[in-house]
Amino acid sequence: MSASAGPAGPAGVIHDIGYRSYDGQRLGRAAIVRALTWHSLRAVFGLRRGAKAKIIPVLTFAVMCLPAVVNAAAVALSHDHTRQVSYDTYTASLRVLVLVAFLAAQAPEVVSRDLRSHVLPLYFARPIRRADYPLAKLAAFFLACLIMIEVPLLLLYLGTVSQVHGGSAIWAQTRALIPGLLLGVAWAAVLAGLGLLLASFTGRRAFATGAVAVYFLLTLTLASLLTSIGEHDFGSGGLAHPSALAQLAGLISPFTVLDGLRQWLGGTTPGMIPNPGSYGPAYGLAFLILLAVGTGGLVLRYRKVSGA
Repeated sequence: MSASAGPAGPAGVIHDIGYRSYDGQRLGRAAIVRALTWHSLRAVFGLRRGAKAKIIPVLTFAVMCLPAVVNAAAVALSHDHTRQVSYDTYTASLRVLVLVAFLAAQAPEVVSRDLRSHVLPLYFARPIRRADYPLAKLAAFFLACLIMIEVPLLLLYLGTVSQVHGGSAIWAQTRALIPGLLLGVAWAAVLAGLGLLLASFTGRRAFATGAVAVYFLLTLTLASLLTSIGEHDFGSGGLAHPSALAQLAGLISPFTVLDGLRQWLGGTTPGMIPNPGSYGPAYGLAFLILLAVGTGGLVLRYRKVSGA
């Protein structure tokens, strides 16, 4: 007997659920890095986010610009139109306090959120190298710090030159501004790197904020205390120049390292520490070390986090 063939099984059905293939240009690594940098920069200033995310960056930026605004009013009202605020130090104590608040509040916004959300594997699934992610974050935060430091200087410059007369007076203000802008680049590079490095060790924003604030405030307090002790010895001991302790204590804090670097490079405006004198090269070396630690440490930190 021949067995009759059984009925054929049900045929498969293809459902069209609306997915479409992408036929456009596929952007590569450079475009990803640019997008990540721009996204991180927006996050620092709370752009395209709620009002709560904008409070700290807007408030700190407004406070930072306040001396420039006050100076513009003072220059306009004075008879000799003399600038009251220095370009290279700006208002040193105010600048330091505002930048500490900005770094502590906004550095975790750049890196801690991704760590907490465990989205790093998604980033590294894209065609980018391991170092691209931390360097993009660093570039964004560097630009943010640069805005916080340089825009007040430019406002200070514009408020001054709008009241002076003559090309020589304007050129004198421009020559004084340029070193201040270059020092601002140094400040932004060091502070952005160290701030992100400290914040990248935890995904918990409160812990990251505390780590950044404690480091910068503690080192600054210790440097100021030791400098005061050294200057007291100078005042009471009849020394011809500040003691070695007063000149070297600034190596403890990034802020005083930057101020010592400024004076070593020719700055004459009194700052947070006495002129380092012959110890100036030590401040230049400390600046390079802090720059390397911030940048290199951040890259190494993310190689470890990503499992590379």
